[in-house]
Amino acid sequence: MSPKPQHAGQAIVDSLALHGVKRVFAVPGESYLAVLDGLHGADIETVVVRQEGGASYMAEAHGKITGEPGVAMVTRGPGAANAFIALHTAWQDGTPMVLFVGLVPVADRMRESFQEFDPNAWFGTQAKRVFTLDEPGRASEVVAEAFFAAKSGRPGPVVVGLPEDVITKEFSGALTPPVPVAEGAVSPAELRTLLDALRGAEKPLLFVGGQRWTTEAAAAITAFAERNGLPVAQDWHASDRIPFSSPVNLGSLGYSRNDTVARMFEEADVVVAIGAVPGDVATDGFTLRQRPDAVNHLVSIDSTLRGRSGAISSHVLASPVAVAAALEALGDAADLGRRGDWAGWTGAGHAAHLAYAEIADDAALPPTAEGTAHMSTVMRELVARLPHDAVNTLGAGNHTLWAQRFFPTEVFPSQLATRNGSMGYSIPAAVASVLENPHRLAVAVCGDGEFLMNGQELATAAQYGAPLLAIVLDNSQYSTIRAHQEKHFPGRVSGTQLANPDFAALSRAFGGHGETVRSDKEAADAVERALDAVLTRRVSALIHVVADQALLEP
Repeated sequence: MSPKPQHAGQAIVDSLALHGVKRVFAVPGESYLAVLDGLHGADIETVVVRQEGGASYMAEAHGKITGEPGVAMVTRGPGAANAFIALHTAWQDGTPMVLFVGLVPVADRMRESFQEFDPNAWFGTQAKRVFTLDEPGRASEVVAEAFFAAKSGRPGPVVVGLPEDVITKEFSGALTPPVPVAEGAVSPAELRTLLDALRGAEKPLLFVGGQRWTTEAAAAITAFAERNGLPVAQDWHASDRIPFSSPVNLGSLGYSRNDTVARMFEEADVVVAIGAVPGDVATDGFTLRQRPDAVNHLVSIDSTLRGRSGAISSHVLASPVAVAAALEALGDAADLGRRGDWAGWTGAGHAAHLAYAEIADDAALPPTAEGTAHMSTVMRELVARLPHDAVNTLGAGNHTLWAQRFFPTEVFPSQLATRNGSMGYSIPAAVASVLENPHRLAVAVCGDGEFLMNGQELATAAQYGAPLLAIVLDNSQYSTIRAHQEKHFPGRVSGTQLANPDFAALSRAFGGHGETVRSDKEAADAVERALDAVLTRRVSALIHVVADQALLEP
């Protein structure tokens, strides 16, 4: 084997390894060949993806799963443009991610050269930082700075531009080690303020979500809430911070919420938010909890509290990890002594959450057209067979309402979803989930329009042995927009209708298993066979649910 070259591309790869990166998601390009060369023989898996949107979505999902920046690599111009969708997702969702983009040679800048673009102009408003590596000797330093920026404070995306000629030049010197990221802290005075506010409340409520969570932090905050009987509302598309079945879980705010959790959020005399802020979706478009005298204590590592609305009683600069450590350190003193007083308040909210998650018997469901099935029936059969630690992945569209309402998320992390309403996410996110946790079932709940935006990544799943279950609700329309049309322009359907392929056959073409469900009586066997394909035969499976256009939501 030829000796390993010491160019800047190699230094970038060595620096990624130093930061604990196990895999990168890439669509190759001639603009960053030196980095691809550095990956040759490295202990970092190169997942070759079919489209840059899929690669960058996978990196974003990896950031949600692990809390560490997911890494995507794409080429200049068109490749970078395709990756932009996941940058916007990571920006609005607060997800750590680093996107490496090959650039034109330095001498070709500002000459309208092939696929040239200005990375700062393109990405400057949707990335925490945009770097361009102009000195090969700084390659490792730039990687370290990019990872620090992506993880620190409110996490988010960072872009690193790699001029084609710079990364081929010699790198000498030591690698730059990772920069430590602060979790913040809860001071004794701040902790007393929070606990006293809760202790003195008649209708307290915890509101949780956002990033910077770990499995241990989620468990500790759940234990604190359960010990005290404190009701917990979760942010939209963040339903896995508290177990679905926990006696303190009220469900999620935002789209597809039950009315009780919204009412309790509005009525609570004290809200302590951990990781989340009361933003647009959670507050029903800035209508809930907007009164100026509302008592809201926000615990967030984001010093800017970006996206928040309503009154702020105090702001504690700490991550959920720091909050969990502070509560655990209290030991028995974390008992607020009000559990009995709050039992009715919490119990009623949890009962409403469980009732909302019950799926009606087929006979009680609304009638459906001949040759179509209820998505609710398929979900009922799926939920009855799910492993305890199953993961659901969601893009955007009315189809997500079934998963958000009925899919039990019992451990953290177990929901990977876009909070910016971005479509095409579910399949790439499921691939990333299985690659990181091959022992856990990943279920991508897709709409027909959403699936076809990145469904080709079933090829990536097959190539890298990452079997997933996809459920595609096919009602031959962009049903979210159709619902808005019916509200604002009733009876005037325009620009929302689709002609779809045989999705089950498409799954088989990618080497997976395919099922088509056209009636409720076919659902149970289809789900059984699909789960067997994924869990036993270890191939991806897809259930094509042919649905009635008129049934837009559960």
